[in-house]
Amino acid sequence: MDYQIILEHIVDRLEPFRHEGKQADYIPALAEVNPDQFGICLEPLGGAPVTVGDADVPFSIQSITKVFMLAMCLSMEGDNLWQRMGKEPSGNAFNSLVQLEYEHGKPRNPFINAGALVMADILIDRLPDAKQQFIEFLRAIAGSHVDYQPAVAESERSQAYLNTAIVNMLKYHGNIRNRIDDVLDLYLLCCSVEMSCRQLAHAFRPFADHRQPFCYAGIQLTMSQVKRINAIMQTCGFYDEAGEFSFLVGLPGKSGVGGGIAAINPNVYSVAVWSPRLNGKGNSVMGLKALEMLTTDTEESIF
Repeated sequence: MDYQIILEHIVDRLEPFRHEGKQADYIPALAEVNPDQFGICLEPLGGAPVTVGDADVPFSIQSITKVFMLAMCLSMEGDNLWQRMGKEPSGNAFNSLVQLEYEHGKPRNPFINAGALVMADILIDRLPDAKQQFIEFLRAIAGSHVDYQPAVAESERSQAYLNTAIVNMLKYHGNIRNRIDDVLDLYLLCCSVEMSCRQLAHAFRPFADHRQPFCYAGIQLTMSQVKRINAIMQTCGFYDEAGEFSFLVGLPGKSGVGGGIAAINPNVYSVAVWSPRLNGKGNSVMGLKALEMLTTDTEESIF
């Protein structure tokens, strides 16, 4: 299948959606990003990456980082991880404090903010230098140099009132073991990681390739664990729009409010797309549409 021609044809048809939505403005640094950029990279398991547009421009991956946090925590904790968080879609906003209080401090899944804060707590518990070892894992799985963006982390820190409330609620219910400030700092740094579409597609390739061992910077997962991460991406990876994404696209994936989306077609390819303008659910307008067109044009999805 000629993915280059397919992607170029998709970009031509995206023009009507180019100015729909707006970039995240509740994080000051993201509000300053040029919203008219668009990039996509598809990496077939048996071939070289295919790119169109701004595929090599770094952007803030935001909540996509939670997939990498989950991989690390599941590697270290195994099934014990699910004693501290669930696996179900939230049905509420990703930063809901009400749901967390109602469920006595156990996050509904790893991809809402409360779940990621618990994972940050686990990384601090388990690793001598959680910040450095997290970035080393990302560099290993991306196969290139990636890093945090301090300006984005500081920008998020300046507006982290709700996340501060969430981590305090978790602490109250005994689901945070370390200092609140340390947990929040690690979480915000994880969210401020920058990658390009090319790097992100490569970093998601191990979740697509079910024939190769998953081992990067000492983080090892069984194939069963990789498939379970994919299942959680399918059901919980798109805030309160996971059902719509499954219906229209039909791939496991994860989005972030930086405008990025990463997804995988098991044993076929990984793909990353970026466009900063978001819909009302916090997902990239053009990114969603591009992936819908991709699975429609190729007639390839998990269903």
